[in-house]
Amino acid sequence: MIDIENASYSYDAEVTALRNIDLHIDEGEAIALIGVNGSGKSTLMKLINGLIVADSGSYFFEGEEINNKKMQNEEFSKAFHKKIGFVFQNSDVQLFCSNVYDEIAFGPRQMGMDEEEVKKRVEDTLKLLKIEELRNRQPYHLSGGEKKKVSIASVVVLNPDVYIFDEPMNGLDPKTKRFLREFMIAINNAGKTILCSTHDFEYVKGVFKRAVVFSSNHTIVRDGVYDEIMNDSKFLYDNNII
Repeated sequence: MIDIENASYSYDAEVTALRNIDLHIDEGEAIALIGVNGSGKSTLMKLINGLIVADSGSYFFEGEEINNKKMQNEEFSKAFHKKIGFVFQNSDVQLFCSNVYDEIAFGPRQMGMDEEEVKKRVEDTLKLLKIEELRNRQPYHLSGGEKKKVSIASVVVLNPDVYIFDEPMNGLDPKTKRFLREFMIAINNAGKTILCSTHDFEYVKGVFKRAVVFSSNHTIVRDGVYDEIMNDSKFLYDNNII
């Protein structure tokens, strides 16, 4: 489904964020991205979501190379973004509409769906995430956990094939963390592909089958079975993960 070949990326042409990344992801996998802050996890997720394009190397999604030319094609870009949903670390970055209903409806409307289809999708999503009572609330008045659920809802409503979560547990209370863990397991069991950066290992037990570990040099230093890597205390300590 996703193939990244020898990809590198720098910010402002001088601050290296990714260095010679090779990564293959099959449909239906659940993968944790692990590493110290600034190691490249968020940059990789932006690359996969098409928000940035690698300076060198290649990125293929479902056999198609994702590059600037493709992403500037509106029809291709819409179809691509419908397949990949990105839940940002900071919900405030993602929420900008005047009420929750319009927030969730924004994506389907951008995709050109008629209002009847939009309404059905929004109502189904509100029910799925158990946030029906928030429909008329202003997003910036919500709690951190409520904002996170609305952020997820704005992705779920498009029914993407791939879900990308950037440190989704940050700042959440235990109840919302448990909800998010169960949600990730449920969508993965439904066949969705999950890619998630996390430091909150206690609350993601049972979610991931595979872990990809980044070093402070912005490279992948290990890629393997999640439980085996998490049980390798010396490796985790040596790489400043614990």
